[in-house]
Amino acid sequence: MRFGIGLRAGVAAAALGLGLGACATVPAETTTAAVTPTAVADSEDAVIADIVSRMSLERKIAQLIQPQINSFTPEDMERYRFGSYLNGGNGGPYGDEYAPASEWLRYADEMFDASVQPLANGEPVIPTMWGTDAVHGHTNVMGATIFPHNIALGAAGDADLVRRIGQATAVEIEVTGIDWNFSPTVAVAQDDRWGRTYESYSENKELVATLGAALVEGLQGTPGDADFLGDGRVIATAKHFFGDGGTDNGVDQGEVTGDLAELMEIHAYPYPATIEAGVEAIMASFNSINGRKMHGNEELLTGVLRGQMGFDGLVVGDWNGHGQVAGCTVTDCPQSLLAGLDIYMVPDDWKGLMETLIAQVEDGTIPMARVDEAVTRVLRVKYRAGLLGDNVERPSERGVGGQFELLASPEHRAIAREAVARSQVILKNDGVLPLAAGANVLVAGAAADNIGQAAGGWTLTWQGGRELDRELFPNATSIWEGLESAIEGSGGTATLSEDGSFTQRPDVAVVVFGERPYAEFAGDRPDLVFRDEEGLELLRSFQAQDIPTVAVFLSGRPLWMNREINASDAFVASWLPGSEGAGVADILTGAKEATGRLSFNWPAECEGEPLNNPEGAQFPFGYGRSLADTSPIGTLREDCAALLVGPSRELFGSGRLGEGVTATAGTGTLPSLLGSAGGVTARGYDRNAQEDSRQIALAAGSQLTLAQDEDSGGAYRITYEVLARPSGPVTLTSGDGIVDLTPHFAHAFEKGWREMVITEACAGTLGESITFATEADISFRIAEVSRAELPEGAECSF
Repeated sequence: MRFGIGLRAGVAAAALGLGLGACATVPAETTTAAVTPTAVADSEDAVIADIVSRMSLERKIAQLIQPQINSFTPEDMERYRFGSYLNGGNGGPYGDEYAPASEWLRYADEMFDASVQPLANGEPVIPTMWGTDAVHGHTNVMGATIFPHNIALGAAGDADLVRRIGQATAVEIEVTGIDWNFSPTVAVAQDDRWGRTYESYSENKELVATLGAALVEGLQGTPGDADFLGDGRVIATAKHFFGDGGTDNGVDQGEVTGDLAELMEIHAYPYPATIEAGVEAIMASFNSINGRKMHGNEELLTGVLRGQMGFDGLVVGDWNGHGQVAGCTVTDCPQSLLAGLDIYMVPDDWKGLMETLIAQVEDGTIPMARVDEAVTRVLRVKYRAGLLGDNVERPSERGVGGQFELLASPEHRAIAREAVARSQVILKNDGVLPLAAGANVLVAGAAADNIGQAAGGWTLTWQGGRELDRELFPNATSIWEGLESAIEGSGGTATLSEDGSFTQRPDVAVVVFGERPYAEFAGDRPDLVFRDEEGLELLRSFQAQDIPTVAVFLSGRPLWMNREINASDAFVASWLPGSEGAGVADILTGAKEATGRLSFNWPAECEGEPLNNPEGAQFPFGYGRSLADTSPIGTLREDCAALLVGPSRELFGSGRLGEGVTATAGTGTLPSLLGSAGGVTARGYDRNAQEDSRQIALAAGSQLTLAQDEDSGGAYRITYEVLARPSGPVTLTSGDGIVDLTPHFAHAFEKGWREMVITEACAGTLGESITFATEADISFRIAEVSRAELPEGAECSF
């Protein structure tokens, strides 16, 4: 059994049954010299066994429940004593996802205080712990350092760099009072159509294992070292066990099929490395293995992970993942606990699940021995992290808690800038790079001065977004800002022109463009075609004017880019660089040598079939040019049958607004159709996946509008569910037509999900927007709003 003695792990105090807070520590040199690993293990087991023996069933089950901060209060924490809790990708303290760091810390203190109030009958008090998805820096918190996503770090290929990123991230997490990070993702992505490809370091299992273990060491420290899980360190989580990167057709949360041994050889390969690195938590995957959901797979969660791999930490579920197990619901799933899950991540329905689990232990469905085993695993991790005992300090008083100057410190931003520069992969360079000193450079493209787009998903909000205001990134440099500083610093001139227009002919144009931010299932796609032609049109326009061009492509995966590569003189795969745009400028200007190399094969075909061998690649794994390499690559084929499939005309779907769509209420806006404005409140709702729908409440006299930037034509199709029978008129307006929804909503109440089709038959001429309005309070949900061409004369339906 591994062990660690850190600044918060007082082994001598533990051996006496005392607390493990900072006040109970002993000097590292004393403990490491005087205590053997066996003694550490014995004291750990004894302390935990004593605590478990004195816990009531209700308190034991509470250790296995993990709700999200939007669904419970400090009063609930004091009453139920949850073992842990989390903030979802769209959750922030006190309902504010853009709250300052001080509010995150205040909330951590408040929840901690509630969790350690004295209990009756001498029952042991066990502090709670807070988990967060800090997957590329502590990016739920405004002002934190935004590191490049994992796919970029795979291109950099340096374990020491990843280790330093992990340590910087841990420090920033602890500043805000949070204990636990749901990272690293160690998926070995095999199909780039998968929406989480950018969370994978590589399609190469060895590289994933190396970098995943390095991030664990950066976050937690190294087992046996004096600072293991000490100050400036947090609990790490390897995820998602296993197969999340190998689903059929790249479908998120989908099926992984094949010979089990062969699947494990690829997708389970990184886990022993992270276990050896000391990872304290592993998250179960949403996906199925040969028809069986991982959250209920005892053979793999217990037999393989525990038995074969020797993991002794805790296994946590993913967002309501247990509810996908056959025969389960989110409030009733003994199968997951029996299979080996230790903590249920149950964001909103925690009370129902707690009551069910207690009843199932009492009626013998779940053996008490299995409950004790799971509780022991949770407490073991808390013990190692210094979160057990009477002397555990409040989050604001531990380590670097409250030292807000460490958020995006110069040292951390320097690490991020280094990571950006080292991850840039040059695919083509006809000699335009590096940019000549003194050159007149035009920087074009909507993404050039947009940090939200450069950062990608899991940035301030779950899906991220290029619509995020610049003010939300106070400690960041956009790619344009980095280029402007570098170019003008070398005697040149730099001009930003989003649409590529100019009055003085430039010597060279840098075009920055790429994928719109996304996360998880919202990023799944049927092929590898990049259909947004903004960048292509700019490149071709400059090409027609004989202006040399540099394409800087922002993406979470390799995509079929033959047209753009042909239209450019240099093409750089910039991935999702984050907050340090100056790192991109370092490569384009030659301030640093280009060392980035592809960690995925780059596709030659657009259809998107899995590409796991270099023979079929346009650019193979390991490819990347130095700035001195100007050898030609020739003209690439541009024929692609998938281009014949038009773009989606989705206004809202998969938990996000469509391209060019805005949501407004009164004079306010609802970015991502979330938040409150003008009497309208919209929050995420799980229909088929995490927050893939919205629950909307309209107060009397309010209205909600979804508007396209241009009229795409066609009927409106709306998937909806009515939550309250209307007590006053409800209408939908589009173009010059008004549809009375009142009788239809009354009929739809308590009938589950339905589809509404609005055509000219009932609404007259349809416009580019639809508006819901009500004269009395009304609540409903929507999962999808789209436009579709229907046969002439098609009737409306509700």
